[in-house]
Amino acid sequence: MIAHLNGKLVEKSPTHVVLECNGVGYLVHISLNTYSQIGSNENCKLLTEMIVREDAQLLYGFINSVEKRLFQLLVSVSGIGPATAILVLSSAEANEIHDAILSGDAAWFKNVKGIGPKSAQRIILELKDKVSKENIHSDFSSTIDNTIRNEALSALVNLGFVKNQAEKLVQKVLKENSDYQVEDVIKYALKNL
Repeated sequence: MIAHLNGKLVEKSPTHVVLECNGVGYLVHISLNTYSQIGSNENCKLLTEMIVREDAQLLYGFINSVEKRLFQLLVSVSGIGPATAILVLSSAEANEIHDAILSGDAAWFKNVKGIGPKSAQRIILELKDKVSKENIHSDFSSTIDNTIRNEALSALVNLGFVKNQAEKLVQKVLKENSDYQVEDVIKYALKNL
C-alpha cells in the first residue's frame, strides 16, 4: 500500500495530478479542495489511498489527514464509491462535511451529484457515530492548531472546568479566531465559561 507520495509536480488539473517520484510518474486523483491547496510548487507531498478494483489500481491523493480519513469513511458506506467520495470532498471543506454528518443534514448530501435520498441517509446513519468518536475536524488538522488546542484544553481542565464544556468552547474559539495563541484562547474561555 502506498501511504504518501513526495515528488515533483509534473501535471496538475482539477481532477488529478501527476507526481514524479524517482523517475516514476504517478497519476493521483484529487478533490477540488486538494487542487486549490497544492499551489504551483514544483515539489508536492500528498497522502494517498490506493483502491484496487478488478480492472484498475487507482491512487487518490489528499492534502491532509482529515480529508484522507473522511474519504476512507465515505467509501466504507455501502453504495458510495471512490468517485462519489471525491465529489463529496470537492463540494465543501472537511469541517462542513463533518458538521453535515453530525447534524444529520441529509439535504446537504443530496446536493452532491450522484447521491440520492437513500444514499444521503445511509451516509449519515453509518458515519455519525464514527465521526463523533474520532472527532474529525479540519480546524485541528495541523500540528500547530493541535498544540494550541491541547494546551488550552489542558490548562482549562487543570483550572477545574469540565472537559467536555471546555473542549466545545476551545473548538468554537479556534474556529472563529484561527490566529489566536494559547493565552488568547484561555482568556476568552475564562470570560465565557
